[in-house]
Amino acid sequence: MEEKKLDKAVALRFDREIDEVPVVVAKGKGLIAERIREVALESGVPVREDNELADYLMALDLYEEIPPELYAVIAEVLAFIYRMDKKFM
Repeated sequence: MEEKKLDKAVALRFDREIDEVPVVVAKGKGLIAERIREVALESGVPVREDNELADYLMALDLYEEIPPELYAVIAEVLAFIYRMDKKFM
């Protein structure tokens, strides 16, 4: 029998006026993960699925800055989001 993986989601905030690096502002599994995604989509925030990155981010505390080891991959995610914003503006 295949074990079903719990669905997870992590939301980051990166406001250059407030933050030096991205910060975890929401995270959860199951229904909480679904709600995080719903709020993002309702708010027009692009969603990117990356299970491995989500696993790393789930280990962080709320309002904790991402560690330097994740800067490069988070930069890629932010670049993706900025391209999506430009494309749909």
